[in-house]
Amino acid sequence: MIKNRPNFENIISFEEFNKYYWYRDELSQICKSIGLEHRGTKQELNQIIEQYFKGNIIKKSSKQIKQKQVDIITIDTPLLDCGFSFNTKFREYFSILTGTSPFKFTADMAAAWRKVKSEKDVEFTIRDMLKIYYGESDYAKYDNSICQWNRFLKDFCSDKNSLVYSNKLKVASILWKEVKNSTMQKTYSPELLKIHFDKIKEYKK
Repeated sequence: MIKNRPNFENIISFEEFNKYYWYRDELSQICKSIGLEHRGTKQELNQIIEQYFKGNIIKKSSKQIKQKQVDIITIDTPLLDCGFSFNTKFREYFSILTGTSPFKFTADMAAAWRKVKSEKDVEFTIRDMLKIYYGESDYAKYDNSICQWNRFLKDFCSDKNSLVYSNKLKVASILWKEVKNSTMQKTYSPELLKIHFDKIKEYKK
């Protein structure tokens, strides 16, 4: 049964909170309203809210990480000491280390870098980042839920049952709204067309 998403102040656990879909701007506003750090990616804000429910308050920080900018970069140089960035310089450096050209940073590597900056992890080195690249470390994982809407829309458009609708994007958005505000899985299924027929029938050709 579809349930309307409750207000944040009425949610008593992260497990309950996590049943619903939240946009990044909504997460940021929630964090801001309760005095938490409200800047960052959707994944980072979710983690801040998770810690909030565990009793760990992550306050807003006004300090920026100061990088030491070492002169010589080695495989054991901490990322926070070498001015690390996903730029040409480090793509070329990792290309040499891995023997891969052109080198492309992975989504898990991006998640690891966000975690390093967020937690000010001065121990995390280029060697550790290589372990992420080779799948040898679970230090951080990319949150695929960020792409939920894109997958939902793609799956809807791929369904032959969607061909009868004149405005696919509008119909998909109506169905998505019902799903994201419910405890259902945030995925598309043809069954949704039957459940919410009254809301989308006007868009049939």
